[in-house]
Amino acid sequence: MEPNKKENFISVIDEHKRIIYKIVNSYCPQLEDRKDLEQEIIIQLWNAFDSYNPNYKFTTWMYRIALNTAISFYRKEKKWYQRNDFFNDESMFYLEEGNAVEALELSTNVKLLQEFIQKLKELDKAIMLLYLEENSYEEIADILGISTTNVGTKIGRIKVKIKKEFDKIKSHGR
Repeated sequence: MEPNKKENFISVIDEHKRIIYKIVNSYCPQLEDRKDLEQEIIIQLWNAFDSYNPNYKFTTWMYRIALNTAISFYRKEKKWYQRNDFFNDESMFYLEEGNAVEALELSTNVKLLQEFIQKLKELDKAIMLLYLEENSYEEIADILGISTTNVGTKIGRIKVKIKKEFDKIKSHGR
């Protein structure tokens, strides 16, 4: 192994680690699962590191690998979403970095939005994660390998679905 490869890899992962944390926290409610998925994403990034083409944006490449890994991991571990205490687990609203865990101060609406996004299909969840990260439709399409038109259509439908969920809660006074 080239000595610079390892150093370069560690450097770029450290620089963009928030991407991994956001994806891990979006797909895994439990701390143990987040650690497993984080490790799996890093392994997949390492395995694909030699194939990265520097003519393209690194974050696009990283998102593509990390999201594909998360979606595969999620499909294998769907049991997470069948737990009765899923949304009572406040640990899902923390971001782990190194040994420190910092609490995210989330308003009720943000918690509800997180809850609604957790219920989406894998691809829709990935689209909303990237959309909320303020990626353009073109960037989302490139990362997920779908058309820009498809991204726009899906975002529109997801917004309508989420708005209906919020409206239901308002009318029932959660």
